[in-house]
Amino acid sequence: MNLNGCNALITGASSGIGGEFARQLANRARSIVLVARRSERLADLREELLNRNPNLDVHVRAVDLADKAQIELLINALAREKIEVDLLINNAGLGDTGAFATSDPIRNKQMMLVNMVALTSLTRHLLPQMIAKRRGWILNVSSSAGFLPIPGDAVYAATKAYVTSLSEALRAELWRTGVSVCAVCPGPVRTEFQEVARRPGAQSVMGSKILFVPVEEVVREALAALEADRPLVIPGLAMKLAMFLSRLMPMPVVRLVLRLSPKRG
Repeated sequence: MNLNGCNALITGASSGIGGEFARQLANRARSIVLVARRSERLADLREELLNRNPNLDVHVRAVDLADKAQIELLINALAREKIEVDLLINNAGLGDTGAFATSDPIRNKQMMLVNMVALTSLTRHLLPQMIAKRRGWILNVSSSAGFLPIPGDAVYAATKAYVTSLSEALRAELWRTGVSVCAVCPGPVRTEFQEVARRPGAQSVMGSKILFVPVEEVVREALAALEADRPLVIPGLAMKLAMFLSRLMPMPVVRLVLRLSPKRG
């Protein structure tokens, strides 16, 4: 299950976890397709990757995955240009922090498009060619938020529950096909994600510092889990323990804890 020589496609590649995936794969991959909204950042990352490995073939695709038409254009371009992909990293994600009753309906739709529709569509397009070659990896960046219903992050947590469930189902379907599927479920990571998810005027909500995991560690653990053909990885010892304990709690206890948790407007 060695990733050396792979042809990777990374969504949400312009910053944070996605950019770090590209950096850690720069000296291992044969080619990388970088997908994100911000073309300037993609161009800067492309230059950085080529400085690390001049032989790397880097494609840049400026795409807004919150736009269904642009998702279709990306899929059509990959097919038309016959770009080979045997490592798909579905990293792009959107969040929104606050009460569902005051949420922006447009933002909710964008979250579902990026977190679920784009991930599902890209996976469906690229999976048959992986199966045909009996070689491929799909790494879905989910979240520890997907293990529990979370007030104040209701839609986001629900979309990540979808990602984790889909990953497990695909893994079972793809047994003995040569294609491996892994879901990485990080807890808090210091990236731009939290600021983008925070509503205008709202205070920043930060979890316990002990739960934060450096982005480099998240990516390193995720790639190691993928190569080891593991179904799921929760980076960081503290988060592993927290999620283990939370999943042992009976649902009535979980409901009580959720009711008593601080409300975010």
